[in-house]
Amino acid sequence: MKHFGVGSIIVIVITFILFTMALFTTGFTHDLLLEAGVFLVSVKLIIMAYKSSVTSEDIHRELKEIKNLLKNNKEET
Repeated sequence: MKHFGVGSIIVIVITFILFTMALFTTGFTHDLLLEAGVFLVSVKLIIMAYKSSVTSEDIHRELKEIKNLLKNNKEET
């Protein structure tokens, strides 16, 4: 859960609550397809943010490794 900030958790909860409310208020009508589409877009954005966070952390880790290698190489010469 470290990749999800408080804001992301709040957006997930609010989106799920609104989708559930729309499901019960509109029922299984054509409008449900619209609500499902909005929900899926929200989920996709959350997944993209998660993947971006993981990738960013990996890049930072690799950059630190490169920096340490360069620092160690400089000290040896």
